[in-house]
Amino acid sequence: MQIKKFIPNFVTLLNLLCGCIAVLFAVNNLFVSAALFVFLGVFFDFLDGLLARKLNVQSELGLQLDSLADIVTSGLVPGIILYKLIAIAVDAPPMTASSEWSLHWSGFSMSFIPVIGLFVTLASAYRLAKFNIDEDQQTYFKGLPTPANTLLIISLPLIMEFQHNDAINAIILNKWFLISLTIISCYLLNSSVKLFALKFKDYSFKNNAIRYIFIILSLVLLIVLQFAAIPVIILLYIILSLISK
Repeated sequence: MQIKKFIPNFVTLLNLLCGCIAVLFAVNNLFVSAALFVFLGVFFDFLDGLLARKLNVQSELGLQLDSLADIVTSGLVPGIILYKLIAIAVDAPPMTASSEWSLHWSGFSMSFIPVIGLFVTLASAYRLAKFNIDEDQQTYFKGLPTPANTLLIISLPLIMEFQHNDAINAIILNKWFLISLTIISCYLLNSSVKLFALKFKDYSFKNNAIRYIFIILSLVLLIVLQFAAIPVIILLYIILSLISK
């Protein structure tokens, strides 16, 4: 067998490894470290598809493996991040709770409200399963891709850590904001809205104008707003997709 067939799958496994490490950091409230491995995982997620197309070794195995990796890096990690942020917002001590809205079992106690954040993990799994059986999503995405949704959620603790804006921090740590964000994320992941994919069949501006405009505007926003640019970029992505449609 040709070794090139295994190259994209190996890169996909690197995505999964990054996701597993990010989970360990996120569970221990080390959000910056978790974000670093999420970024690496998203990079490998982009790279494996690119390599599969360039090497012409796309396969059903690669498709399934890619989704299995994504459910960790772009499904479980953002769910844990939201769980942790909501727990902070409602002032629930880690894995303990004093209110009646809690789960008690064999000496283990956990607040129920933060579990709402894990709905993003469920919505991500559902989206990935739908994507695998949808043959239409070759040049576009139906609903927000899981990596984009993950970047949106992982940006929240990064904004708090590096932007140092009390007003923004107060919004991020508002439980109703976080619960609303969870609901919106779940909807966007499984909506029928068509969003363009960053896949270039050629590099001409005429055929990829919307992609080049998005990339240029995203770079400008990142320079100006830093991590606070990520939610704006996701919104820009949705708006440009609707305009191009």
